[in-house]
Amino acid sequence: MKKHFILLMAIAQIAAACGSVQENKNNMTEHQYTNALIEESSPYLLQHAHNPVNWYPWGEEALQKAKEEDKPLIISIGYSACHWCHVMEHESFEDTAVAKLMNQHFICIKVDREERPDVDQVYMDAVQLLTKQGGWPLNAFATPDGRPFYGGTYFPKDKWIDVLERVAGQYKSNRKQIDEFADQLTAGVVGSDKIEINTKPSNFHQETLDVLVDRWEDDFDNGEGGPDRSPKFPLPNNYEFLLHFSQLAGDQDVAKHVDITLQKMALGGIYDQIGGGFARYSVDELWKVPHFEKMLYDNGQLVSLYTKGYQAFKNPLYKKVVDQTIDFVEREMYDAESGAFYSALDADSEGEEGKFYVWSKKELQDLLGNDFELAKSYYNIGGKALWEHGNNILLRQEPNDKIAARFDLSEEEFDQKIESINQRLFQQRSKRIRPGLDDKSLTSWNALMLKGLADAYRVFGDQKYLDLALKNAEFISSTMTQKNGTLWHSYKNGEVKINGYLEDYSFTAEAYIALYEATFDEAWLRQANRISEQAIIHFYNKENGMFYFTSSEDDPLIARKTEIMDNVIPATNSSMAKVLYQLGIHLEDQRYLEMSEQMLNNVQMMMSKYGSSFSNWGILMNWMVFPHYEVVFTGEKAGSYREAFSQHYLPNCLIAGSKTSSELPLLQHRVVDGASKIYVCQNKACQLPVEEVEAALAQIQ
Repeated sequence: MKKHFILLMAIAQIAAACGSVQENKNNMTEHQYTNALIEESSPYLLQHAHNPVNWYPWGEEALQKAKEEDKPLIISIGYSACHWCHVMEHESFEDTAVAKLMNQHFICIKVDREERPDVDQVYMDAVQLLTKQGGWPLNAFATPDGRPFYGGTYFPKDKWIDVLERVAGQYKSNRKQIDEFADQLTAGVVGSDKIEINTKPSNFHQETLDVLVDRWEDDFDNGEGGPDRSPKFPLPNNYEFLLHFSQLAGDQDVAKHVDITLQKMALGGIYDQIGGGFARYSVDELWKVPHFEKMLYDNGQLVSLYTKGYQAFKNPLYKKVVDQTIDFVEREMYDAESGAFYSALDADSEGEEGKFYVWSKKELQDLLGNDFELAKSYYNIGGKALWEHGNNILLRQEPNDKIAARFDLSEEEFDQKIESINQRLFQQRSKRIRPGLDDKSLTSWNALMLKGLADAYRVFGDQKYLDLALKNAEFISSTMTQKNGTLWHSYKNGEVKINGYLEDYSFTAEAYIALYEATFDEAWLRQANRISEQAIIHFYNKENGMFYFTSSEDDPLIARKTEIMDNVIPATNSSMAKVLYQLGIHLEDQRYLEMSEQMLNNVQMMMSKYGSSFSNWGILMNWMVFPHYEVVFTGEKAGSYREAFSQHYLPNCLIAGSKTSSELPLLQHRVVDGASKIYVCQNKACQLPVEEVEAALAQIQ
């Protein structure tokens, strides 16, 4: 025990001292250093391919080398759009003296967390257990077999050198104690997300949701929207749940909070006022200063959220946000040939964070001339928009009509002038050096964008949205689907790699269901069913009724994780539970419904305490505790019925439809001689069919 204490003190001393794109291989001779990452396709890994550090990708070669040389591992994890990952690379990993120290004492592994979220989960859990915090870059130290014993996030160069020397010394002088501590920490990682099966009856009640929301409301910022703290992340599943709940429970205060949040984000610096699309988060409480990287997963989910926000509040700003964001994604993050969406845009350009997006007052004056004063008022230049080094982050604050009146402009004149200003700004900005693009494509993130497109098409009816959705769905269903029906995770330059994770299956199934409900093409519903069956085969844990993150076919890590807490991306288990619920109704599959209910029952005791971390689960509970309807459209008017119905925000309605006869359970015997009917059903009991949308809406209480 005394030796353990000495080791822990040594590790504590370390912590105290330290504080909390592809190169052409034919041109390798131009670089002084080239490591094993040169064989990878990940833009993030390739950024490090010419570091003097002898980096290896995660894999058997590196682990075997560590065992043979009896050296500890450095497992350094990040992603291409991560600003502080770039900083640490420039400060430490490009420094030959630092690299010499790393190469001498360690086997060094670089991991793209987006390609290998399974590896990231394990070592993030370890670092959070050690330091009570996490983030990227993530730097973990582990024994040759992968058991972590120390780690942290970003280290300045001098602190990183100190860490390297101290860890190397401890590894040589206290090996037994490090092995024992690594065992303890590994046990903590294994047990950190252990879920026991709840064998008690589910008994879901609205009271659970009421308590969840009541506690959550204490953290609402009802002035600026979002939480009452910084940084502020969009967290789309949070606001989708709150919007959903406010509608079903009749809670106008919660509805108002969601509306304020959507408005403030859309008008703030976190939203690209000129080019469309959202940055990853705001560093302040005003949604003013973004961390400028743009991620596909955020923008796909936010397209869905703002589409539903438009249904609920009919604010034309939300429709504009959807249109601009889809335009941005198509313009800057889309491969039209394959139909794939790229992963991310960097925060930095020319080595400076946000340089592509910000404006000086003089730039704007020179460019806009007589229109500068209007732009100054509209975008708060020199006022709220003023950032650092005399630069402005364009953002909006006052209502358009108030600004128009100040400049004695009609609504039409005002709109024309703002459009002209924005076009000139966009054209000028396009001449700048652009942020780096992470051009790998991930199945899971593509599915989030696909769902956003399907939701947007269903509500707004823009054919472009559907065309993009169908092209992307074809990419996933062909290129990213293996011959045996399982999924790949990553794609770049025509090559697929890495066996799919649960996120690939659950998000894709959700997207296919949304695409079915937007088109009534049954092929997508059947594909959702097929990949869900594959998920059950390869990921399902029969002992507790949950799903592992990794496939049974994958090489094991030190822990096989089960993801249950929602974050910027929904937890894979909450997503899978929703898929099973929806498919269970569409296909009248009782097994799916029972699995979904068991999954929710397993987590319901945690929900009221940690509402924002269980918001996607909350959507599923909404479906189960409030009246839930199946609405079926038949006959020649099925499509027009769907279009009219989709103008209303009806979060507890699942829809199906067909012009012709169908074998789907919800449609059997309901399509008769092409007659157009609407059936509103609940728990397999239907009211009398009607022929008008308003009459059907009246049947939904």
